[in-house]
Amino acid sequence: MTIVLGEPEVDGLGEVVDVLREWQHDGAPIQLHPGDLGWFWRFGAEATAAAVRTWSRGGRILAVGLLDGPGLLRLAFAPDAQRDEELARRLVEDVTEPERGVLSAGKADIEAPMRALVQDLLSEAGWNADEPWTPLRRDLTEPVEDPGVRIEVVGPERVHVRTAVQRASFGVSTFTDDRWHAMAAGPPYADARCLVAHDDRGDAVAAVTVWSAGPGKPGLLEPMGVHREHRGRGYGTAITVAATAALRELGSSSAVVCTPSSNVGAVATYVSGGFQRLPEVRDKHRDA
Repeated sequence: MTIVLGEPEVDGLGEVVDVLREWQHDGAPIQLHPGDLGWFWRFGAEATAAAVRTWSRGGRILAVGLLDGPGLLRLAFAPDAQRDEELARRLVEDVTEPERGVLSAGKADIEAPMRALVQDLLSEAGWNADEPWTPLRRDLTEPVEDPGVRIEVVGPERVHVRTAVQRASFGVSTFTDDRWHAMAAGPPYADARCLVAHDDRGDAVAAVTVWSAGPGKPGLLEPMGVHREHRGRGYGTAITVAATAALRELGSSSAVVCTPSSNVGAVATYVSGGFQRLPEVRDKHRDA
């Protein structure tokens, strides 16, 4: 049987989300999570479908890719397919040849588990290691401490609070109420929560979205941000702790997050929120 490259329609996205859920487990390398698709869903179901690629053999999906922005492909593999040579070679061919509809010519980055064979083959093809990222994980078998601030679980009637904190946390954010509703309409959000932290005056100071992959599986924080006018007061740690508590309530076995190693403040915030650093990972980069 040969490897088949696919681009699912909107009605096929549910299967992709399901296989990504199935592939998440503690002890595995952190890779593309159903919550990553859920966060991308803010651009709508059609845009999400257009950004997804699958590699299958005999009708079984072995790898999923998300084109997460210009020139960035984020990959996840079935646990038994990370060293599958036929899959890895076909994938490298597909990302190298623009006419196959995965990556355009020019600069590009690929995020893949460090143990995946595709990492080795991309190096052989002239791709270089990019800047390091730090994955972090917190075990959720034990109860989570109180975050020390009031935490609001945001529903549809309070979307404007969640989106306003997002835009105040990230200078280039385009997160709007309409995009929240598009995100919440996607199947990954059935196991997600948006949380907002409030200070003693009632001001919204930090926010996070958490994504469960199902009971007994790692949950994801994506994204987390602190309002630019309220930084340096511990609210990043507080919302991080609240996020882990929410994931534990959803049945997650652990909480995971990944941030650029150069963002030392973010790494320190997650560590103060009970996360442990894992070995650094690097994307593969191709110059123009």
